[in-house]
Amino acid sequence: MSASFAFSAQTMVSPLPYEVIILGVTPSGQTFRPSDWAERLAGVMSSFRPGAAAPGDHLSYSPWCVPNTLEGIKCVIVHIAMRQDHVMAWDFVMGFAKDNNLQVIKATP
Repeated sequence: MSASFAFSAQTMVSPLPYEVIILGVTPSGQTFRPSDWAERLAGVMSSFRPGAAAPGDHLSYSPWCVPNTLEGIKCVIVHIAMRQDHVMAWDFVMGFAKDNNLQVIKATP
């Protein structure tokens, strides 16, 4: 008995990134300061969210830009949907990472 396998074009293509993770570490391994940089950056981005900003949105983080910790390193997780809906906000976040020489990781689900 022989097994047959069906491959679709989709299985051969790498998935697009779902999120990018901005790590609070430079390529040389130095920790980025101040220690609350992730919360500050996510706070600035709080009004950029799915749909439109509503009253009180500045009191919570956007689901598209969330501070977190990855293996003990402060980071900000940025959802790729921000790039589609708020190009200038996306450019600001990516510019922040570039200007501060922070590591950026593309993540897929």
